Amino acid sequence: MQKLTGKIALVSGSASGIGKAAACLLAREGARVLATDSDAAGAAQTSREITASGGLAQPYRLDVTSESDWEKAVAATLDTWGHLDILVESAGISFARPVTETTLEEWRRVMAVNLDGVFLGAKHAARAMRADRGGSIVIVSSASGVKAAPGASAYCASKAAVQLFAKTMALEMSKDAPCVRVNTVLPAAVQTPLWRQMEFFQDLLRQHGSEEAVWREWAKTSPLGRVAQPQDVAQLILFLASDDASYITAAAIPVDGGYTA
Repeated sequence: MQKLTGKIALVSGSASGIGKAAACLLAREGARVLATDSDAAGAAQTSREITASGGLAQPYRLDVTSESDWEKAVAATLDTWGHLDILVESAGISFARPVTETTLEEWRRVMAVNLDGVFLGAKHAARAMRADRGGSIVIVSSASGVKAAPGASAYCASKAAVQLFAKTMALEMSKDAPCVRVNTVLPAAVQTPLWRQMEFFQDLLRQHGSEEAVWREWAKTSPLGRVAQPQDVAQLILFLASDDASYITAAAIPVDGGYTA
């Protein structure tokens, strides 16, 4: 039997990378998925792929920094499928620049997407779950919220904040019956299109000549000798979303190949 039969999931950041992998895996395990992203075309493509594979999904454009967008996305989920069991918050941006060269506008943009967006999604999803049959909120944080990455202060700060936010919210939700569980997953480097937007990745690309060569060099820094794929993280998300993890809340679980050991 599929792990998520009868479950309804809302996944942010589903156009690519970890969010897309999670949306597809949850659907494959029986969940009906609202695949959301600020990239409406990307969300629609993910939804089509899920449907073509025999799953059930609907696309939805969502700006995670907008509270009204979150309210509408949760309402759309309830209108379409009647309830909400799972929220996966995978939407995020990466940013790398030394503190002394980071503008206030850049800092606030990172916090708006990576922290405010998580707060807004968790807030409105939890309201819907708490009023019904409980649920699971899984937030994609980062190993960089545990282990400092020089040159990425805004990103590291946002991901560290997400973890303590999730733990605090989990404790707030823990006395409810039914309970809303809240957990975070902490990936290290994952091979996704997001890196192409980074200035330092473009520098590495010029240095090594191809993306494949960059990833090979990066793999040498991992204790497991490889860079994670989105599916590696999606498998942990699936576990935390499922009833197999019914006694797990307020956890921050690395999926980093030993990077933070």
